[in-house]
Amino acid sequence: MRINKYLATMGIASRRKAEKYVLEGRIKINGNTVYDLSTKVDLENDIIELDEVVLSKNFDKKIYILLNKPEGYITTVKDQFNRKNVLDLIKDIDERLYPVGRLDYETSGLLLLTNDGDLTYKITHPKHEIDKIYLASVKGIPSREEIKKFESGLKIDDYITSKAKLQIIKKDSIKDYSVCKITIHEGHNRQVRKMLEKIGHPVMNLKRIQLGNIKLGNLEKGKYRHLTNEEVEYLKNE
Repeated sequence: MRINKYLATMGIASRRKAEKYVLEGRIKINGNTVYDLSTKVDLENDIIELDEVVLSKNFDKKIYILLNKPEGYITTVKDQFNRKNVLDLIKDIDERLYPVGRLDYETSGLLLLTNDGDLTYKITHPKHEIDKIYLASVKGIPSREEIKKFESGLKIDDYITSKAKLQIIKKDSIKDYSVCKITIHEGHNRQVRKMLEKIGHPVMNLKRIQLGNIKLGNLEKGKYRHLTNEEVEYLKNE
């Protein structure tokens, strides 16, 4: 099946938009970017990616996992430094899973893994604006003015962040640190860390505790559970 027809058949995009994705170099097959609209897909064996998100096949058994990612694990499928991978923590599932979005190497907390590429693409697409909530231990105590700057939008790298929330939930003037609850809906590389650095309060510890209505709860670090049917339906309808 031709790549553009595959994307249309899977409901990823219209045939015309699928052609645009190919010509823009946004499609990879088995890790290689394709630009030729005549490229054919082996439905059973090929791994197809859109914007580095793996797309699933209709006949796969769909698996949805919530992992409490420890620090010191990567969420990318491949790594040139042979660091520990979150997939190493998933022991009793035969299906090939992929992380939904990323948490950086030093960050812990809620990470979804699935073989449902369609759902992954939906969750990670910026237009859906699903809230991501973090707990951050930072140096110092943010002032009202710094919080206002954080929430209004900051110039980070080559973009300006969207509106966010910062709530101080604990502070210690003697030890000069605070714990902040951060809510964003974007997913740029190391965004929370860069935003807090920008207002002068570097992160000492960072954990994601919630994605939309999906909560980490008291799940132990390094452990995982299957999402409930209600949680899966929520994500599909979000």
